[in-house]
Amino acid sequence: MDTMRDRFAPVVSRLLDEDPRVAVVLAEIGMADFEETRTRHPDRVINVGIREQLLVGAGAGLALTGLRPVVHTFASFLVERPFEQVKLDLGHQGVGAVLVSAAASFDWPAGGYTHMAPGDVALLDTLDGWTVHVPGHPDEAETLLRQAVAAGDDKVYVRLSVQSNAEALPVDGSRFLTVREGRAGVVVAVGPMLDGVLAATEGLDVTVLYATTVRPFDAATLRRATETAGTDAVLVEPYLAGTSTSAANDALADLPHRVLALGVGRRELRRYGQIAEHVAAHGLGAGSLRTRIGEFLRAGAGAQS
Repeated sequence: MDTMRDRFAPVVSRLLDEDPRVAVVLAEIGMADFEETRTRHPDRVINVGIREQLLVGAGAGLALTGLRPVVHTFASFLVERPFEQVKLDLGHQGVGAVLVSAAASFDWPAGGYTHMAPGDVALLDTLDGWTVHVPGHPDEAETLLRQAVAAGDDKVYVRLSVQSNAEALPVDGSRFLTVREGRAGVVVAVGPMLDGVLAATEGLDVTVLYATTVRPFDAATLRRATETAGTDAVLVEPYLAGTSTSAANDALADLPHRVLALGVGRRELRRYGQIAEHVAAHGLGAGSLRTRIGEFLRAGAGAQS
């Protein structure tokens, strides 16, 4: 199966052919995938070199002219390194772009900590008005990427990963999907975490919600799920643990509730290893998730008895 990033260049190339507003801005990374497209659209396929602040600034400049820029590089170079430009050139100037990242939290361990960005979504949470998509399958990535480009002049972040669920679901760019229903708690699985969560909760009496659009946070679906499943909620996110805790707490603010946040820990792992080793070290494998979710739900049940 191809990866989410394998879909990126073909989809954006088609969008460049279809829509004269679309432009793509790159910082060397991924440029080889656009060489043919660049011959057709030399003025809308732009490579700024390894200058990530300029990458975002150039995208904002294109947006000011009325274009719809798609800006792409690794997450750490797209959100963290040029954060001032994201904040000012896009946000302060009131223009939008589609930021599309690769490498996620630890997709390329050999690249070291410079190429890891578990804090990207949390960092964007400090800014106003961002839509954040976290697809869990290449088909979902294509759907959400097309929606992002078509979203007028909105500010949209699409977080691509090599980690993927086995099957795509019919995502719509807004709502959480109810994948499984139960009565003893709600587990929200974000993007590529779904398969692991389903394996971890097999046989448990829980509702599983699938989130591929995490900002805005779908408070309405979470609240509806708690009407039958109770107000113990578990968030399983493929980035910094606790990123969506405040959003979940806000959604349930008028109800007695508990939230367990599972995700990538803050401790830096200095032996970079392989993706599977990072998943295990952060307790995101199915076995660890089952233990942690089970203990949390049992503690809640014990407190109520």
